[in-house]
Amino acid sequence: MAEAPFGLLAELTHRCPLQCGYCSNPVELVRRDAELSTDDWLRVFDQARALGCLQIHLSGGEPLLRNDLPSLVAHADSLGCYVNLVTSGVGLSRDRLHDLASRGVDHVQLSLQDATRAGNDRIAGIKAFDRKVEAAAFIRELGLPLTVNTVLHRQNLGNVAGIIAMAEEMGADRLELANTQYYGWALRNRSVLLPTRDQLALAGPVVAAARERLRGRMEVVYVIADYHEAHPKPCMYGWGARQLTVAPNGDVLPCPAATVITSLEIENVRDSSLHDIWHSSPSFNAFRGFDWMQEPCRSCPRQEVDFGGCRCQAFQLTGDAAATDPVCSLSPARSTVDLILETEMTSAVPMAMRKMR
Repeated sequence: MAEAPFGLLAELTHRCPLQCGYCSNPVELVRRDAELSTDDWLRVFDQARALGCLQIHLSGGEPLLRNDLPSLVAHADSLGCYVNLVTSGVGLSRDRLHDLASRGVDHVQLSLQDATRAGNDRIAGIKAFDRKVEAAAFIRELGLPLTVNTVLHRQNLGNVAGIIAMAEEMGADRLELANTQYYGWALRNRSVLLPTRDQLALAGPVVAAARERLRGRMEVVYVIADYHEAHPKPCMYGWGARQLTVAPNGDVLPCPAATVITSLEIENVRDSSLHDIWHSSPSFNAFRGFDWMQEPCRSCPRQEVDFGGCRCQAFQLTGDAAATDPVCSLSPARSTVDLILETEMTSAVPMAMRKMR
């Protein structure tokens, strides 16, 4: 039997005021009338806690667009869970933050698209920079822990030093610099998001220096751009190992992007309990452990380091979710990634902004 997960990512809605073209949400977004009800989410939280989850991450889309967010926060808190609000900051007024904190929000993760007003608002698709700065001030004023999250790509990677400085100015306790993962809208926009090798070569030392300088004051996390790496990252630290995601419509996912694997049999909380899905479903057991691995992963000494890489990426690039992640230099399909880098890096197409149809 699988060990208990420690976290639930609750994607309360796909609705969002931002239009970021790097978004990993599906291109076909879940509409409001298909979202789980308040009672559904309360039951999900109960089942997650009974399963062993200690953290509930309230995300989206933009969770502030759910009118029942205060009730959801209060219920998650009543279960003894650590409650993290993942937000764009748009709509997070001082009064609203105080109310959510009084109900049990323990931590806020605030997105930042770039360090300048012009850059941030261009990538976000709306004028949001000033509201993010204001939201960070409210969070700092209240004394809540703050994580600033910036998704890195060709459009902002050259300003990574400015992003780090902006997170410092915002008073962040933690900064996540996550290179884009190509699912959903990000996959659609891959040709305008893929960073260059030169950008990555320049950014690496800047991040390393900041980590050292800010040690003990602000944690700096850097997620690699694995298309350019020799080995894939340890995606989710193994399939169905630490965390589960519930999508706005109730689909239960071993990782947030798992719906891209069209051959995967996805179960829904309206039909099955989280306990049964976590422990017994074909989707969660599909790639647990190592028996499912093909060569070269099956005999590779790195199998317990990177777990074969990303299953979603493997499926998208090869059509086989059990294949070695093609970003790995040992993968028989590595040439697929090399061809993408060679052809798409020179593409000049406009960004398709994320919009609810």
